[in-house]
Amino acid sequence: MVVKQGRFYLRHNTLSEDIPIAIIFKAMGVESDQEIVQMIGTEEHVMAAFAPSLEECQKAQIFTQMQALKYIGNKVRRQRMWGGPKKTKMEEARELLASTILTHVLVKEFNFRAKCIYTAVMVRRVILAQGENKVDDRDYYGNKRLELAGQLLSLLFEDLFKKFNSELKKIADQVIPKQRAAQFDVVKHMRQDQITNGMVNAISTGNWSLKRFKMDRQGVTQVLSRLSYISALGMMTRISSQFEKTRKVSGPRSLQPSQWGMLCPSDTPEGEACGLVKNLALMTHITTDMEDGPIIKLASNLGVEDVNLLCGEELSYPNVFLVFLNGNILGVIRDHQKLVHTFRIMRRAGYINEFVSISTNLSDRCVYISSDGGRLCRPYIVVKKQKPAVTNKHMEELAQGYRNFEDFLHEGLVEYLDVNEENDCNIALYEHTINKDTTHLEIEPFTLLGVCAGLIPYPHHNQSPRNTYQCAMGKQAMGTIGYNQRNRIDTLMYLLAYPQKPMVKTKTIELIDFEKLPAGQNATVAVMSYSGYDIEDALVLNKASLDRGFGRCLVYKNAKCTLKRYTNQTFDKVMGPMLDAATRKPIWRHEILDADGICSPGEKVENKQVLVNKSMPTVTQTPLEGSNVPQQPQYKDVPVTYKGATDSYIEKVMISSNAEDAFLIKMLLRQTRRPEIGDKFSSRHGQKGVCGLIVPQEDMPFCDTGICPDIIMNPHGFPSRMTVGKLIELLAGKAGVLDGRFHYGTAFGGSKVKDVCEDLIRHGYNYLGKDYVTSGITGEPLEAYIYFGPVYYQKLKHMVLDKMHARARGPRAVLTRQPTEGRSRDGGLRLGEMERDCLIGYGASMLLLERLMISSDAFEVDVCGQCGLLGYSGWCHYCKSSCHVSSLRIPYACKLLFQELQSMNIIPRLKLAKYNE
Repeated sequence: MVVKQGRFYLRHNTLSEDIPIAIIFKAMGVESDQEIVQMIGTEEHVMAAFAPSLEECQKAQIFTQMQALKYIGNKVRRQRMWGGPKKTKMEEARELLASTILTHVLVKEFNFRAKCIYTAVMVRRVILAQGENKVDDRDYYGNKRLELAGQLLSLLFEDLFKKFNSELKKIADQVIPKQRAAQFDVVKHMRQDQITNGMVNAISTGNWSLKRFKMDRQGVTQVLSRLSYISALGMMTRISSQFEKTRKVSGPRSLQPSQWGMLCPSDTPEGEACGLVKNLALMTHITTDMEDGPIIKLASNLGVEDVNLLCGEELSYPNVFLVFLNGNILGVIRDHQKLVHTFRIMRRAGYINEFVSISTNLSDRCVYISSDGGRLCRPYIVVKKQKPAVTNKHMEELAQGYRNFEDFLHEGLVEYLDVNEENDCNIALYEHTINKDTTHLEIEPFTLLGVCAGLIPYPHHNQSPRNTYQCAMGKQAMGTIGYNQRNRIDTLMYLLAYPQKPMVKTKTIELIDFEKLPAGQNATVAVMSYSGYDIEDALVLNKASLDRGFGRCLVYKNAKCTLKRYTNQTFDKVMGPMLDAATRKPIWRHEILDADGICSPGEKVENKQVLVNKSMPTVTQTPLEGSNVPQQPQYKDVPVTYKGATDSYIEKVMISSNAEDAFLIKMLLRQTRRPEIGDKFSSRHGQKGVCGLIVPQEDMPFCDTGICPDIIMNPHGFPSRMTVGKLIELLAGKAGVLDGRFHYGTAFGGSKVKDVCEDLIRHGYNYLGKDYVTSGITGEPLEAYIYFGPVYYQKLKHMVLDKMHARARGPRAVLTRQPTEGRSRDGGLRLGEMERDCLIGYGASMLLLERLMISSDAFEVDVCGQCGLLGYSGWCHYCKSSCHVSSLRIPYACKLLFQELQSMNIIPRLKLAKYNE
């Protein structure tokens, strides 16, 4: 609906222009102006606002339904439909109003009553919004519906097969006579195979582009990330909005108050997708569609009057509330409080589904009942007479296994609320904050965080961006990905050799079983400065710790090979290893091959060695008739070779077949890596750093019990980052080690610093967690006491071995003749605009010339001094002379730019001058 100069119009894609709203009302059968005004509202200011729209109807001389339909019919954009009976313009207009405009309001046998009332409510809301500033917040989560992947896929499948069957029906009606029914079956199966292959491709890639049905959507399905257990869980709870990432709009990105408890406030990426990609909180449930028949019956029994029996004026009475069900008007009611109260009692008693929500909007005088899918909701404990319905007795029964969560729901002790219903409730965070107005109690406050943020100990003591950084880094931590990890053959898999449970855990960690599939190790950390190698967050590692397996990881990669059969009855072969003529042993490239030509497990494979000695026939097409074909097919070698900077070991070889019945050989390659300078580590508080130095244990400081730290961390990492949670984690971890137990760092709770410090004192340690430390280099005590204890550290997947890259000369791009880009293409290192500014600032002009031209794309060109254009071989084609031609060196990209400008009729001319020394 649009408003132009105080008049209301309906705008729709199928209409060539905006249509006055009064004409729409008349086309839907409400011919009386009085009735239209009664529906919209009889208040003075509402009638005054709507009057110009009625005048417009008068001007157009439209008084009856037939005239209105004729008017709309002339404005309908023609849809080219072949087949089917021809329709008159009026029929087209009527069908458009019935089925296309406001499609969710059903029209049976062209009875437009419900749709008229809905349109009237829309107009009324717009009028009120103009005056009383009642504009809806489009980022409010009560209005949002999340598309469940399963629901979306099923809808797409349904839609596709409807289209598919209707298409087949058309073929059957038009082309196929009865005697060719058998051929029709063949066509049907062929089409179904086409669709199946399209579906498989769409689901595996996520590009939902089915050419036959013109469906184009990106990212409908995504491949589940199996990099670590947390990255898999994080992806399963992810919500991606369809909003375009490039627009710098703060509304959809900011943290909405209605997001509380439903979506994690910390877990969102940095950068362009910030705030658009979110994650579910721990106890959030996404509803699915349910039947609304019983709800309609119950509502009518509770006094909701059918909207079709009303004259319309009742809608604007001050004591009458409109009742909506899933966005459709159900009717009106006078005693709305009784309706809401009874509905909630019925839900708690289990007579209606636990996910049906009912809420009131007092400003719009509406009651909203929702039973549709895609709503976010979460459970709360019901509070009656200032007492929670769940008692200690119930909790004991739950712990003993006599009850489960479903029992709590069915007995009305716990109920699910969605965002709209939360607005009607008064929810207490803790039991001691319950007052006389309280209706519900939070089950656990830490559940407002998601899976990734739940791993952080003491997150409520950290500056909030640090928690966001950890949510991103927790997904990159190496660890255990599953109990079947040794049987999998993934494209890329990172595993930690000795993962450990964290000393300081949270309730979330127990809920998601992170302890059984951990991703990190408890490192003894000394917070002190050691050498200059720990500047800017860099860490100093103990060499003896690395020898004992700290941070050691396994990197698995795979190599594939398929053996196909071709149309001319030839096929790929695997040949045995080639033997050296002198020694009768396999040549170096074939050293690791078995007699069958496939590499054998356990062998060490070096760069350029062959994994599968495959040969393929030179001719694979079926020969033309009459052409002479050699009897024995010729073969050429196409071996699968290993390409890698470091050597790998062959873990296992799998021989199988793929969907096309071709042989499939998969090899799993393993590298064991120990941490080296440049590898990335992080704690669980967004404190990331690379290894700056590896020190022999004898040079490391040690405390009076003889303990050496695994990691030395620079104290400058704390003041500006404000990660107090990490300081508390060290204290709690230290006390836990001494007592032989795990401590909790759960959000908004956890082990208290006071208690932990008392544990330290009990064991004879300083209550601050500081230790007397001796220098390993001088043997003297350090001047200050050092904060010393265990912190859980994660090794991240970014390793210097995978990123290290340098080049002297190598491949160049064809068009610009500049070095290629990227490590995979053996590319150059770009000297960008900022680096250029630095060189200019230092006055290093010859270095600038060398970097930007000589080392990049220097090129000799001939330039005519008279006309300033480029010549060729000492000759100017413009002046038809070689008198003034000089030779210059310029970047090839510059010469290319000049020629591209000339192709656009823009003539760049070079002015040459004699250079006198």
